Amino acid sequence: MAENSNADNVYLPDAAPFHNEGKTVAAWVAMTGVTLGAIIAAIGFLAPTMWVIVVGAVVVVGSLVAGAVLRSLGHGQPRSSVREPRA
Repeated sequence: MAENSNADNVYLPDAAPFHNEGKTVAAWVAMTGVTLGAIIAAIGFLAPTMWVIVVGAVVVVGSLVAGAVLRSLGHGQPRSSVREPRA
């Protein structure tokens, strides 16, 4: 077989990365909270009630904080400790 002299160098990771497609407790808590908060805020916009809109915004922010805390406690996708080379 003829060798390809124009082949680029290929950089492969040392091990396979953690694979869960984002299906973690932290992701589910954050996604569910943001969805519920958006629904609550939308109801507040439909029936112009400022306190319902504020409650929806508080639920959204609270769920994002909860997701970040859960990730830091180890219930989220682990971060890669090895940096891959950039081309």
